[in-house]
Amino acid sequence: MAQAVILNVVKGSLAGRQYQFTEPSTCLIGRSPDCNICLPSDEAHATVSRHHCLLDIAPPQVRIRDFGSLNGTFVNGKNIGQRAQTQSADAADKDATADVDIASGDKVRVGETEIEVLIQEVAGSGQSADEIGVSAPCEEEEAGTGEAVVSPAVMGKDPLALVEAILEQARAGNAQFQGIEGYYIRKELGRGGMGAVYLAEHKATGDQVALKVLLPQAATNKRAVRMFLREAENSKTLDHDNVVRVHDTGFSEGTFYISMEYCNRQNVRELVDKRGGKIPPEEAVDIALQVLDGLQYIHTATIPNVQLADGTVGQGTGLVHRDMKPSNIFLHKQGDAVLAKIADVGLAKAFDLAGLSGQTRTGQAAGSPLFMPRQQVIQFKYAKPEVDVWGLAATLYYMLSGGYPREFQSGKDPWLTVLQTQPTPILLKESSVPAKLAEVIDTALVDYPELTFTSALEFRKALEGAV
Repeated sequence: MAQAVILNVVKGSLAGRQYQFTEPSTCLIGRSPDCNICLPSDEAHATVSRHHCLLDIAPPQVRIRDFGSLNGTFVNGKNIGQRAQTQSADAADKDATADVDIASGDKVRVGETEIEVLIQEVAGSGQSADEIGVSAPCEEEEAGTGEAVVSPAVMGKDPLALVEAILEQARAGNAQFQGIEGYYIRKELGRGGMGAVYLAEHKATGDQVALKVLLPQAATNKRAVRMFLREAENSKTLDHDNVVRVHDTGFSEGTFYISMEYCNRQNVRELVDKRGGKIPPEEAVDIALQVLDGLQYIHTATIPNVQLADGTVGQGTGLVHRDMKPSNIFLHKQGDAVLAKIADVGLAKAFDLAGLSGQTRTGQAAGSPLFMPRQQVIQFKYAKPEVDVWGLAATLYYMLSGGYPREFQSGKDPWLTVLQTQPTPILLKESSVPAKLAEVIDTALVDYPELTFTSALEFRKALEGAV
């Protein structure tokens, strides 16, 4: 069985409609036609903003944030996020209530529309996966009828016993990293809210690897664990010079882990910082062209475990990264060449789908609004390859100028900035960028009403014609 978030409209002109979410998604509510729940522009909803509020859904978690609206959003009768009549929207953002957690049975009211939020167990969805990158929400399997994908480090264990061990560790709240069987830990490379990355040595081969670990406190259920292992396993099938290779994934000593290729140079964000805020066009474009080769590969690669149109799990085509940004592009010196490699392909999605992130998108666990097109906010679940192309264009903009395509003002909700503002032409940020290159970048960053470049190959050809 899968956990689902169900939105039942119980009052207002949309009463009777139901929206079901079995995977992480966003749900915009407002009067704009691009909202997932589009409210009518009538007298009963005269107080509703175009983009009024956002439900951030990662079953079974739900959060809501009001975008500093004039009349607020009501949760169980309590007004959240309302700004004063004399207060600007920007000023209200500075005072706005943080994201509010929603529980099953809570009621959300926007204008005269009231929505009841339910969190329930439902049968496996069977939704169409003809949109690239839609993952498999595999149904809960009975003991002995299914098979979890496990790593060699735990292959000796029964799959169902492995899942139970993971859940036992999660329930115990074991947050101490005890090392990973089969690896020597050499040093810590970085740390974040979900875990850490270590330089490690494989005991059997002596190879250096980057070992990403994630503590399992937030593991939710058997289905979630199987989903994580299945999604992470997909990443191991990718084999391209411009994609960081994943060697092994699994669970050991109370910890989820991913063993991957170690890149011996910094990531692009660190490179830009080291160079004083920007890098020359020739170097930046070379990195971008390599990354586009990697994106074209992952968008068209054969993937063994995806949900098919009939709801079964089988072979599919293509993954969408969904979090293209400078810190997810690593550099590796190989002989006289420096290779640019895309990191974390499919892994953020694996964590998010399994409910292991510990926070939802408004907590910035899956994707950064600084490098995200508006289409990805509106239709996060159905992100297509072009959102990665846009993210790479935004990364190229950052490499050349040291800034972000949009103006993210202090105190203004970043997600509302993505929804309601357009990218700034790059020549207004960095006048030294060659005119033809600037034109291609600006074209690539158009995301209203639609994205310009729909494939990595298309953007690559445009870049090559500009240099």
